[in-house]
Amino acid sequence: MGKISKDFTWEEMTRSETAEKHNLPNIPGQEAEEAIEELVKRTLQPLRIAYGRPIRISSGYRCRELNKLVGGTALSQHLKGEAADCVAGDASRLLGILLAYNIPFDQAILYKKRNFLHLSLRAERNRRQVIIND
Repeated sequence: MGKISKDFTWEEMTRSETAEKHNLPNIPGQEAEEAIEELVKRTLQPLRIAYGRPIRISSGYRCRELNKLVGGTALSQHLKGEAADCVAGDASRLLGILLAYNIPFDQAILYKKRNFLHLSLRAERNRRQVIIND
């Protein structure tokens, strides 16, 4: 499927070790594909440029079965292609850059102990909600 942007690929936005382990096809439909493209182009790529270093996606799109296996909520934005969990050297710094550069997002959930930032973007009515979990 190739690249979505300069720094993000379809593979990393849909790949899952859990899906591979359980032989689950984790293939987004058209609406989810469009949401993934928007998330990457409007949020993840601008954040990557501002951060100036690679950002690894530990979880992007999830099909229903995969979402259940990983303990995701029934209303998870990962199901719609609207969310990605981002891993970088310092997830707190990623959150700071996201806010300082006014990059669009719906939710930013910082998981301090696990050092990753969950980011989501909806097509409209984004809340810019920040949650910090110790």
